[in-house]
Amino acid sequence: MHTQQEKLEAVGRLLTIMDELRVQCPWDKKQTFESLRSLTIEEVYELADSISTADTKEMQGELGDLLMHIVFYAKIGSEQGLFDVKTIADGICEKLIYRHPHIYGDTKVANEQEVLQNWEQLKLKAGRKSVLEGVPTSLPAIIKALRMQEKASGIGFDWSDKAEVWAKVEEEIQEFKVEEKVGNKALMEKEFGDILFSLVNYARFVGIDPEHALSQTNHKFLTRFQLMEELIQAEDKALAEMNLEQMDVYWEQAKKLIQK
Repeated sequence: MHTQQEKLEAVGRLLTIMDELRVQCPWDKKQTFESLRSLTIEEVYELADSISTADTKEMQGELGDLLMHIVFYAKIGSEQGLFDVKTIADGICEKLIYRHPHIYGDTKVANEQEVLQNWEQLKLKAGRKSVLEGVPTSLPAIIKALRMQEKASGIGFDWSDKAEVWAKVEEEIQEFKVEEKVGNKALMEKEFGDILFSLVNYARFVGIDPEHALSQTNHKFLTRFQLMEELIQAEDKALAEMNLEQMDVYWEQAKKLIQK
């Protein structure tokens, strides 16, 4: 791949281009932290999509878009005297060194779990009042559940065995069924949330990313459903005029054509 010098030159080129755009482009001139926020979130989701589909060429493009956003924020911060690329880079470097005492200090760790435990302890020493304080409020629910569980586990608050976690899943399903019989929608929703939280926890125990797993299933359903629609349209039939039994014939065809 490229040398360190070539990499630094490429980043320098991007910084120069951002300086030029900020002065010369009417759109770039008008952007603020607030106006970029939703665009940045969109870019992160596009990157996530490329990772889910293992499209490395697309991934490279999306990472470029995201890097541009970081440089854009740094430029605006520099204009306001708040921060720039150097202070951002210095800050993350110092944080990485501080949070890796097993690399840059004398701390000894046996495995990944001990690394995570050290991280959470260091965050508390740095002034955080809660282990869960750093979990963003606006994270998608499944990702947020996973991150909270990981952080709690980092300080030892966790189940000791995956069998216990699965027993909790089954317990929550039974509690949901009780409320379903009663018909209390508010309590049904609460118990259903508990089921999902427990399933996320079990996924963590068996080494599955629940967000990625659900994303794959969503993609599979989307692909099969759209192929079913194409098969129906190819025979000049209307989906809206078909019953479930008729649609299911084409659904099974689509499943055979798309196995994964």
